[in-house]
Amino acid sequence: MIELIRTNDIVLIGFARSLLEGADIPVLVADEHMSLMEGTIGAFPRRLLVPDDHARQARRLLTEVGLAHELRDAGG
Repeated sequence: MIELIRTNDIVLIGFARSLLEGADIPVLVADEHMSLMEGTIGAFPRRLLVPDDHARQARRLLTEVGLAHELRDAGG
């Protein structure tokens, strides 16, 4: 799995997830349920992950919609 985005912005994660799922790209949002542990203060960022073989397509799609500045470096 490749991490594409790490953020506390749940709207951004939801938007990116929706775009990728709409393009039939498998998505995993890691740390999505950490609010149960942290008390909903938003201290732990969520991570949007895709399988290695979908990373290039996912990066291209997210870049096309203007989210290039949110993408993690290709190396992680």
